[in-house]
Amino acid sequence: MTWKRILATLTGTVDDELRRRNEYLVAENRVLRSRLGSRVPLKDEERSVLARLGKALGLRTLAEIASIAKPETILGWHRRLIERRERSASNARGAGRPRVDSSIERLVVRMARENRTWGYDRIVGALENVGITVAAQTVGNILERNGMAPAPERARTTTWTEFMRTQTSVLVATDFLTVDAWTILGLVRYYVLVFIQLGSRRVEIAGITRNPTEHWMAQVARNVTMEGVGFLNGMKYLLHDRDTKFSEHFRRLIRDGGVRPVALPARSPDLNAFVERWIRTVKDECLSKLIFFGRSSVERALKAYVEHYHTERNHQGIGNVIPLPRPEDRVGSVTGRVVRRTSLGGLLSFYARRVG
Repeated sequence: MTWKRILATLTGTVDDELRRRNEYLVAENRVLRSRLGSRVPLKDEERSVLARLGKALGLRTLAEIASIAKPETILGWHRRLIERRERSASNARGAGRPRVDSSIERLVVRMARENRTWGYDRIVGALENVGITVAAQTVGNILERNGMAPAPERARTTTWTEFMRTQTSVLVATDFLTVDAWTILGLVRYYVLVFIQLGSRRVEIAGITRNPTEHWMAQVARNVTMEGVGFLNGMKYLLHDRDTKFSEHFRRLIRDGGVRPVALPARSPDLNAFVERWIRTVKDECLSKLIFFGRSSVERALKAYVEHYHTERNHQGIGNVIPLPRPEDRVGSVTGRVVRRTSLGGLLSFYARRVG
């Protein structure tokens, strides 16, 4: 299961039937190619189409589906296509209208990438809003020079990064972190289930246990989807890895709560980077610097850190601001003396201004 399938599942734009059709067409294409037994003659126009589409797919995906030519050959066609266009543009500069300014070209490309459904006329209108006048054909030429397809095709090629950027307000990620603590039984490992809202960076410690059984996970699912108070209220998707603790029973309870659980591919931590990053942060800034005695000490440390994370820690991913600053801390104030507030025995620090 590739990240493109995950993206299709999340957005709802490709259903199971369409995926089955694509798989069938790939298989059928390979069968037909095997029957030809010789090299398939292609016209230049056909190579150009395959080169443009192949470049958008990338080498890894081409390796899975390409059959007319090797993936490296298709990407080579694309490189030669760009070189021909550049030579043609260079030869044409001596006659006709001068080429548009490079800053305008960059802006056109930026608008097309950030708004995949915008056609040439829509981009022309947006440029006029900022005092730039160009023709629709000029916009088309710019996009062609930069290897970008027209709006209908461009709209069907959303990247994972773009999807994440537009969907963060309704996405939640979850994962386990482990903490070792000394007890009367010796060193015991506790499992901590964490949820994080990608848009706001709000974090919820859903539970701590020595044994995350299916019954325990089911209760967590009910808690986080509880109407009006659950952490997942207002969210649409829950990202999680393929740990067996996220069982079908757990996923069904999440779905019953109005949230779609999305199991990410195996060995793909980058697709769950938000929660993975939070786990690394809490370990680096807190857990690795403390020795715990019993479950209660783990709970106190995590509660203090989550409070610090929400109300005192700046987050670069959301503009280097504090997600939920306390009103009394007067964040951004330039008056009053600067004082330091600490927690966890001075492990965590926060600086604010106090009047008087």
